[in-house]
Amino acid sequence: MDEKKRIFFVEDDLSFGAVLKSYLEINNYEITWVDDGKYAVEKFHSGDYQLCILDVMLPNVDGFSIGKEIRTISPKVPMIYLTAKALKEDILNGYKIGADDYITKPFDTEVLLCKIEAILKRGTDRMTDPEQVLAVGRYLFDPHLRTIELNGDIRQLSPKEAALLHLLCEHKNQLLPREVALKRIWGEDGYFTTRSMDVFITKLRKYLKDDPAIEIKNIHGSGFIITDE
Repeated sequence: MDEKKRIFFVEDDLSFGAVLKSYLEINNYEITWVDDGKYAVEKFHSGDYQLCILDVMLPNVDGFSIGKEIRTISPKVPMIYLTAKALKEDILNGYKIGADDYITKPFDTEVLLCKIEAILKRGTDRMTDPEQVLAVGRYLFDPHLRTIELNGDIRQLSPKEAALLHLLCEHKNQLLPREVALKRIWGEDGYFTTRSMDVFITKLRKYLKDDPAIEIKNIHGSGFIITDE
């Protein structure tokens, strides 16, 4: 039997927390549940977790503050935020901290389970390639160091530039829908974030221009496709 994945769960609603903990345990996860924000970081220190599920509104210390602290301890651990509020500012704050997903209560537990499985699978796929270096035409792209290299010439990318190029590479020769990139990187798909993404696409084209085989195509009204043939 596969070793159970360990999830760190912070939720102050005792009824909801108990139900969700039981549901995840039934689905073969090992859950460490903390019901007060002030104990969360200390408890996280004492364990080794593959994923965090954090409520936003907590007594004493809120979920965003906990997430920031966890990021300093374990920069790569995936995070899912739970909230009863759907304020844009909260959602953006969560993604800025590095959230992998943001779920508004009430929600379907099966949907949460699917999200957990997808996030953990992405992490497992990354672990099978410890070098983490991707070939983009003749360029070498390291999404974690946020660098692209060609013939020994290395360029440092900004976090959003690297995230966008990584998404394009994940969808290589396939359509990357605009709304997927906008929600994953910017947290929303409004007018201004759409214009911002267009600027970043232009920058990436400029950075990759020394390999004429690479093309980032704009599929009008739908998204982008990167090809390197």
